[in-house]
Amino acid sequence: MTKPRILQIGSYAGHPPADAEIASKYDVLQYWKATDPDAFLREHAQDIEVIATSANHGCQAKVIAALPKLRAICSWGVGYDTIDIDAARARNILVSNTPDVLNDCVADLAWGLLIAACRNIAWGDRFVRANNWENKAGSLTLGTRVSGKKLGVVGLGRIGEAIARRGLGFDMEVAYHNRNARKDVDYRYIDSLVELARWSDFLVIATVGGPSTKGLINEEVLRALGPKGIVVNIARGTVIDEAAMVRLLAEGALGGAGLDVFEKEPKVPDQLKTMNNVVLMPHVASATNETRRAMTDCMLDNIEAFLKSGKVLTEIV
Repeated sequence: MTKPRILQIGSYAGHPPADAEIASKYDVLQYWKATDPDAFLREHAQDIEVIATSANHGCQAKVIAALPKLRAICSWGVGYDTIDIDAARARNILVSNTPDVLNDCVADLAWGLLIAACRNIAWGDRFVRANNWENKAGSLTLGTRVSGKKLGVVGLGRIGEAIARRGLGFDMEVAYHNRNARKDVDYRYIDSLVELARWSDFLVIATVGGPSTKGLINEEVLRALGPKGIVVNIARGTVIDEAAMVRLLAEGALGGAGLDVFEKEPKVPDQLKTMNNVVLMPHVASATNETRRAMTDCMLDNIEAFLKSGKVLTEIV
């Protein structure tokens, strides 16, 4: 039997088995290998109803416009700021992502970054590996206590709520900022980002990316967090004014940072690499065997559900 044909925007490098698995189920048109992408789309324009993509590769408006029969975009990952949602919605094209399955691992990494930044774990590791401890060549500065502090969460969605819940296990007071207060949680709501930052010892960014949140965590917010405050970002690099953050860290006006995402990935400001009060990771918050397996399964389930029923399981609405 002929396999259903789909367009795959890019390789799933974040979960190597995924490319082979999707190819075993479908007749895959590999867009990223096309020498002339526009001509490739014109050639196959009448064949494509489904696009498979990821949060990294996204789907541009020009791709959507070139495919008159497109009906569904199934993405691997929770973020969708790289997909032109407006262009899809204008044509009633369904868009799905892979929510929930990565909440815990992303929240775990947020806490790993927070603890590492507070307790100088990355710095201490470098210190020992360089034989500085053995040779009595200097010492680490004192760290910051984690337990019993005030945790501010920017974006109390699925991941933000998982981060906040872990704060209770550290005997923390937890407050959050959203566009609107939630009635189904007991955490304190603070409607001003500046006031949340001023209240917080630690500020964790878990909001969506995209134009609506670009530069949301600006210099005023970071100054309010203060010289003892630590910011953690597992959302998108564009949410923080990166230049302001680097400047305030250098001045000592901001206490520290734990960062998994950056404004111009994979480019990371060189100045950050020299700072012992900053912990850096290469955008790997969901990168565990268990979570990446679940993300691939969710994406494949969305494609299969659409081809069988015309609906996806985890539609972005």
